[in-house]
Amino acid sequence: MTLAGLLLAAGGASRFGSPKVLAPYRGKPLVWRGVRLLAPRCPAGVHVVVGPSAAGVRAALAGEAATLVENPDWARGLSTSLVSGVAALPPEADAVLILLCDQPAVTAEDLDALIAAWQVEPELIAAAGFNDRLGPPVIIPRAFWPQLAALRGDQGARSLLEWHTERATVDMPHAALDVDTPEDLARLEAAPAQ
Repeated sequence: MTLAGLLLAAGGASRFGSPKVLAPYRGKPLVWRGVRLLAPRCPAGVHVVVGPSAAGVRAALAGEAATLVENPDWARGLSTSLVSGVAALPPEADAVLILLCDQPAVTAEDLDALIAAWQVEPELIAAAGFNDRLGPPVIIPRAFWPQLAALRGDQGARSLLEWHTERATVDMPHAALDVDTPEDLARLEAAPAQ
C-alpha cells in the first residue's frame, strides 16, 4: 500500500499576523518541517497545498522533494485545500497522509504509529485521537477521496471522521498542540524538544 503525503499550508493566518507556514520553529520554517516529516513516509510523494504565501513557501522548500499545489480558493475555507490537494495526488497512491502545517509538536514516531495502525486495516481511515476528539494527522484511503472532494466551506477531514465510525484511532496528544498565534509558537519553542 503506497502513501502520498498532503501538507496543508494555504491558510491566511489572520490570527498569527504574518505567514504562519513560514514562521521558524527550532530554526526552520513550519512548512519545511512538515515536508521533512512526510517525505520519508510517503513514497508517492509529498504535495503541499499553498495559498497567499506560495512564493515564500516555494523559497523555503527550495531543494526539497515536494510538489506545490496552488489553491486559488484558499479564502473560501479548509475544504478547498483538501479538494485541490486530493485532485493533485498521483494515481499510484493508495491512501493519503494529511498533516496540517501548524502542528509542529507532531513527531516522526507519531506518524509511524499512525501508519502502523493503518497498515493493519488499510481499507479504514486512521486518525489521531486527542482531547476526546479525532483529527489530523489522518490517513484516508483512496476509496474515501470522492467524499473529501465533496467537502465545502471551512470543514476539514474531521467531518469525514464523524461520518465513518469504523476507523483506526491512534492516541496522539502532540496533535492537539496547534499554532494559531506567535505566542502559541513561542510556548512550543520553549518546551523540551520532542
